[in-house]
Amino acid sequence: MFWADKFAADASGDRIIVNDSKTPSGRVHVGSLRGVVIHDAIYRALKHAGKPVTFTYGVDDYDALDTVPHYLDKEKFSPYLGYPLCNVPSPDEVAAPDYAKYFMGEFLEVFEHLGVRPEVYYLRDIYRSGKMNQYIDLFLNNAHLVREAYKEVSKADRPDNWYPFQTICENCGKIATTVVTDYKDGKVFYTCQPDAMNYVKGCGHSGWMSPFDGKGKLPWKVEWVAKWEVVGVSIELAGKDHSQKGGSRDVANSICRKVLKKNPPTHAPYEFILVNGTKMSSSKGVGSSAKEIADLLPPELLRFLMLRTQPRSVINFMPNYETITRLFRDYDNLIDKYQADTVKDEKAQEELVPLIYSQLNTEEKVDGYQAFDITTLISLLQIPHLDIEAEIVARSPNPLSDRDWVVVRDRIRVAQKWLQDYADEEEKLVLYLDSLPEKAKNLSAEQIGYLEALATNLAGDVNWEGEELQTLLFSTSKQVAISQKDAFAAVYFTFLNKERGPKAGSLLSYLDKAFVIQRIKDAIASNLATA
Repeated sequence: MFWADKFAADASGDRIIVNDSKTPSGRVHVGSLRGVVIHDAIYRALKHAGKPVTFTYGVDDYDALDTVPHYLDKEKFSPYLGYPLCNVPSPDEVAAPDYAKYFMGEFLEVFEHLGVRPEVYYLRDIYRSGKMNQYIDLFLNNAHLVREAYKEVSKADRPDNWYPFQTICENCGKIATTVVTDYKDGKVFYTCQPDAMNYVKGCGHSGWMSPFDGKGKLPWKVEWVAKWEVVGVSIELAGKDHSQKGGSRDVANSICRKVLKKNPPTHAPYEFILVNGTKMSSSKGVGSSAKEIADLLPPELLRFLMLRTQPRSVINFMPNYETITRLFRDYDNLIDKYQADTVKDEKAQEELVPLIYSQLNTEEKVDGYQAFDITTLISLLQIPHLDIEAEIVARSPNPLSDRDWVVVRDRIRVAQKWLQDYADEEEKLVLYLDSLPEKAKNLSAEQIGYLEALATNLAGDVNWEGEELQTLLFSTSKQVAISQKDAFAAVYFTFLNKERGPKAGSLLSYLDKAFVIQRIKDAIASNLATA
């Protein structure tokens, strides 16, 4: 059984709410999509099981701005450090009215791209509408139980006069620096402490004020519990960092049981998405943003990247040649299996489930297609003066349908964008079409002998196709008793001016046969002339 179906099988009730949330502190990195797609898969599994389910997504925009991302104007945004994100100006006031909606708007575009359509709510609206009021009152009146939960679960001591609330300072507008030390008659006493945070100073103002109707917020572990009640959450997973023993989720669970006298929603941890072993951070600018990767990958492929790995396993992602081409190849292989309808054993059928959950539609319908290899497209796009679509037609084993062309044209877009934005110089194919490369003029005697035999063999009755040419290159190396490394280096030097390159048979197949043979003869002649 697929992991999402297990959640669906265990869930019960007249109203099942699957919830996820995000603090829009900056450009949202691709790692944050893992929780989104995991929760969406659980939602789809519940729908498929015929259970009454809603998927909600919360925007934690009452959290404080705690750093200015490197891509924003520090001088403009530093004065707003410590403010609720929804009270910080927008980086682009035409695009969005405030900071939180600007960055969340960009993230929600990715949701739409992926076919993820939850009911979105903003914490500002929950607080300002008064829906949080009864829970603010409840937690303030039971502050001793909240302090107890912190101490028992995470060993965090809170003083006896600590209350679980942060007001928005009436004097300076900050929320990060305020500390509440009393609650009487529906009002809290707070101080905007100068040394409360290491990234911004409080103004020192103090006084009594109402905590209700958006005047402040609960600390997020307590807020988490209140949100479960207001939204009615049944299932909410959390990242590994929040799910460790004694961590945020354990504290929230304890508060839920102690104060609300209820069991918390169903929970399971999920692992990070790493970039070369490093956890992504939206504030530090580590890794690619969700929007950047969504602009690169087709939505089905991006969903597949998230879903083919069990939630408890790390995804180490980097948009380099090897990772991107393997992702497309794995997806195409599953499409072929799905279309062949020859998958009979249970294990093989399980392999297809991530493919089904990767589709944008929720009806589990997979639109098949005739795959065209992404690596070939990347190479073809780098051949000057080539009619790419005509070349695709010539290389496709069967005529392409309208659906096939939709897929292949999108892959042309992917390949072009990858070459433009992600390929490093070593991964790019630079063909020397107009002149013989310098490194082709300094070949060994063995390499010259190999090229002489290769020119003769290529001139024969050869099917000018990648795999057959690759076989011919290998057999010629055995014919003249040269190492494969030296043989292939001679070919790469002759056309690319470097020792290594893409699959050599494919490389030659992209070029005109007469040109290939003449270039090899030119390399032989150049070396013999200087011998």
